[in-house]
Amino acid sequence: MPATVLVLVETINDYLPILEHQGFHLILAPTPAERAQAIATHGARIDAVLTRGPLGLTAEEIAALPALKIITVIGAGYEQVDLQAASDRGITVTNGAGVNASSVADHAMAMLLALVRDIPRCDAAVRRGEWPKIMRPSLAGKRLGILGLGAVGMAIAKRANLGFDMHISYHSRQLRSDVPYAFCSTPTELARASDFLIVATPGGIGTQHLVTRPVLDALGPKGFIVNIARASVIATADLITALEQRRIAGAALDVFDHEPQVPDALKTLSNVLLTPHVAGLSPEATQGTVELVGKNLAAFFSGQPVLTPIALPPKLNNQRVH
Repeated sequence: MPATVLVLVETINDYLPILEHQGFHLILAPTPAERAQAIATHGARIDAVLTRGPLGLTAEEIAALPALKIITVIGAGYEQVDLQAASDRGITVTNGAGVNASSVADHAMAMLLALVRDIPRCDAAVRRGEWPKIMRPSLAGKRLGILGLGAVGMAIAKRANLGFDMHISYHSRQLRSDVPYAFCSTPTELARASDFLIVATPGGIGTQHLVTRPVLDALGPKGFIVNIARASVIATADLITALEQRRIAGAALDVFDHEPQVPDALKTLSNVLLTPHVAGLSPEATQGTVELVGKNLAAFFSGQPVLTPIALPPKLNNQRVH
């Protein structure tokens, strides 16, 4: 009997035949109402869930899926998946780390260029019949700091270094001996060493509010920040205040705390560039992501190791109180 997969993701419909051709039975539930209805109606026969980081899967939902065996997450982030609940049930969790790195890195560089060169304001002026001579900084030869040097951070560094001759520094959990870039021991040190700062670290409790006022002040009034990672990494209130007071030059954001809601203050600031969490979306990235999901599901249901497992916390329900 084919495994039944509950699909909570709304952006991959064109690529779902990849999974159907592998023999999986799909239940599509991309809206909150459809999600709740699908779990209530079909929960007893759902073997797998396909979700993404911000959509997640709660402990209550996991409890309502007694047949659930594996949760597959597209993209690298899995911050809203209840890993403890999955661990307690012995449920496997996988992600799509690295598959959309090229798309995210392209978007990060596009946002940095548009922000620093003020492309949106130039475009709007020409459309109004104006011809302003706006002088803006160049990227070439400048200092780029990357917060998080995983697959996405590495792809950004490659583009910036080889394409723009930029000097790369980074901060991550550990010093990497396999890269030629300068390591900074704290986010504040990284910001102080950078003209531009790109946030590329995963979300979650471990990276929450890595960027607060001291980091932004270290970046300084000529510094620009780009976030294509997770909104939780930056303290939004501190960022808004820094932008309003021009303590930093500008920000480009693809992620927000309560998507799709965006703070009104960010919408009204002229030194802010906004996109609707689309950095990882491209036909190439989406196809690759769904193909990886298919490989993980096929491996799991054939008794083989999955390709991209997430380390889960120890089970709590097996611990005994003495």
